Amino acid sequence: MSIPKAVYFNVDDTLEYENSLLEKWGVAGQLELVEAKPGSNSDAAYIEAMQGAQGSVVEYFEVTEPVLAALPDLQVVSLQAIGYSNVDAAAATKYGVALTNSPGFCSEEVALHTVGLLIDLVRKLSFLDRSVRAGKWDPILGPMPQRITGKRIGLVFFGSIPKKMVPILKAIGLEVAAYAPTKTAAYLDEFGVVKVETLDELLATSDFISMHTPLKAETRHLIGAREFALMKPSAFFLNTARGAVVDEAALVAALKSGQIAGAGIDVIEDEDTEQSELFGLENVVITPHAAFVSEQSFAQAREMALSQLVQVLVEKRRPDYLVNTDVKIKGIG
Repeated sequence: MSIPKAVYFNVDDTLEYENSLLEKWGVAGQLELVEAKPGSNSDAAYIEAMQGAQGSVVEYFEVTEPVLAALPDLQVVSLQAIGYSNVDAAAATKYGVALTNSPGFCSEEVALHTVGLLIDLVRKLSFLDRSVRAGKWDPILGPMPQRITGKRIGLVFFGSIPKKMVPILKAIGLEVAAYAPTKTAAYLDEFGVVKVETLDELLATSDFISMHTPLKAETRHLIGAREFALMKPSAFFLNTARGAVVDEAALVAALKSGQIAGAGIDVIEDEDTEQSELFGLENVVITPHAAFVSEQSFAQAREMALSQLVQVLVEKRRPDYLVNTDVKIKGIG
C-alpha cells in the first residue's frame, strides 16, 4: 500500500526541517514530502507536480476551481500563512478538499512591527535618519512631533495581533478602541479596549488607525477615499494586514493632499510588480511585507502547516486549523 504524498510547490527552503519533524512525531515513513520547484507558477506546472499527491503546500500560487477540478486525488491544501485568499475556499469545499492555514504564527512579530511603525511616524525616525544621511543635522526639520499620551488608536478588527499590541499601546499612553463587529463590548473590555459600533465613528475619533482585517471580498478596499475623508488631518494610518484592504490610490491622494498626516505601511496592493506611488512620499514609512518575519515565526508556520497534512493524510481526521469548516473531506468526511 502506497503512502500518501504531499507536494511543496515553489516553497522556499528545503524540507529538511519538515522531515525532522516527521521523525520527531514518530510518523516518518507514513507521509512522503516532495519539493517541486519547476521555475513556473503556472496552473499546468502545478497540476503536473501534483500528480498522485493527496496534499499540497503553496505560498503565492493561486489554487483556483479549474486547478482543483483537475486534481481528483487532492485532499488538503495547507498554508504556511494566516491569509488564504490565494485559494478558492468555496471550490475546495465543492471538491472535498480541506483548506488549512496557520493562525497566529506571527502575531508577536506583526504586533511589534506595527507599533514600531507607529513610533517611527510619531518620532520621525526614518525621516530624520534620511535627513542626517543627506547632510542635514537639524532636530526640528519637518512637522513638529506631538506627544501621544491620551490619544486614541483605532484597531480595525480585533484578532490575535491586536491582542498582542494592546499592552504595548497602553504602556506608551494610548487609549485603545476597536471596530470589531464579531466581538462584544464585554469581550473587548477584558483587554481594556473600547468597542466602537461603526467604522465611521472609529475613523473620525482616532488619532491612529491600524488595519487588522483578513482579505476577503467584503474587506477589499474597506478603506477608500470616503473613509480617508472621515479621518483627522493629524491622523496616522497603519496597514500591516493586506494591501488590498485599502484603496491604494485613495491613500496616496490623502497623503499628498494632507488629508491625513502620514502612514506606516508593510503591504501594498501590487506585490507582483513590487511598485507603488507610496515609495516616493516623505510622510510614509514603508517596509517590504516584512512584519511577519522572524526565525521563530517561520519555524512555527512550517510546523503548523505540516501538522495539518499529518492530521488529514496520516491520522485520517479533520484538521485543527480548518478554514472551510463545512467541507466533507475526501476519504474522511
